[in-house]
Amino acid sequence: MPRQARIDTPGLLHHVISRGLERREIFKTIEDYQDFVDRIDTSLQKSPNQILAWALMPNHFHLLIRSGSGGITRFMRRLMSGYATSFNARHKRVGYLFQNRYKSIVCEEDTYLKELVRYIHLNPLRAQLVKDLEGLRRYPFTGHAVLMGMVKHSWQEKEFVLALFGRNEKEGHRRYEEYVREGTKEGNRPDLVGGGLKRSHGGNWPSKKERESYDSRILGSGGFVESVLKEVEKDDRSKSRFQKMGWENFVSVVAKAQGIERDRLFEKGRRQSVSDGKAILIYVGTTYFGKTNKAMANMLCMAEPPASRAKDRGRELMEK
Repeated sequence: MPRQARIDTPGLLHHVISRGLERREIFKTIEDYQDFVDRIDTSLQKSPNQILAWALMPNHFHLLIRSGSGGITRFMRRLMSGYATSFNARHKRVGYLFQNRYKSIVCEEDTYLKELVRYIHLNPLRAQLVKDLEGLRRYPFTGHAVLMGMVKHSWQEKEFVLALFGRNEKEGHRRYEEYVREGTKEGNRPDLVGGGLKRSHGGNWPSKKERESYDSRILGSGGFVESVLKEVEKDDRSKSRFQKMGWENFVSVVAKAQGIERDRLFEKGRRQSVSDGKAILIYVGTTYFGKTNKAMANMLCMAEPPASRAKDRGRELMEK
């Protein structure tokens, strides 16, 4: 049976897991771990997403990501391919490092966000890499150490996660730590790593309606499954429509809509109509035509950081 396409609609919560080939180590030294952490930072700069929780283990890693306007695919490709190349050079090896493609489970945020943060951050304790919660606080390669103030990474959404547990940082620390402590009694949670409504209910279908709304790529209620699949269908229709139109025709449509000459979109300029037109081209080009942010920046005579920021504005303009 052919594998299903990824769900990568912007704004969704993804539990991403990837293992080493044949479950071999993907992190052998402190330098390996640090290289991967650094690459999360640089990859986010080029493909903005939000990292809510993470854990690096000797032979696999977990990331909890809320996808940005461009989705997670480019971010993950840049992160994993760059790290694999660096790892192979460092350890004088060739060939694949990771086992197949990474697993990405779309999760219902209201129901599972806090549980997933706890589950992911408890990985080193469950694997006995650390002896207790004090050891987990000091394990530098999970988001738990960041939330507890032991490690700093500006790219992790620390304030957002702590706000789920308390009205201020102090209360958030205390209640988050209590929540993690309670989770040590639960053991493994296969329902949080497999995806699919049936698995989230322990293998028992709760109702016929929800049974019809099952998708193995999604962890959540039947209603959530239905809403995600509708968004995927809508996104697929948009992609088909844009690709049928063609890039050159779309550029002309944008120029006409903005009331400007087509060539103005490919020159430097701060006029609002030109700026808005470029933002639309960046969003559609990177989302539906497979163009990179760097390529779009070069094409439109912009620096990469402003082009990256313009993508979200382009999406808002398209929605209007």
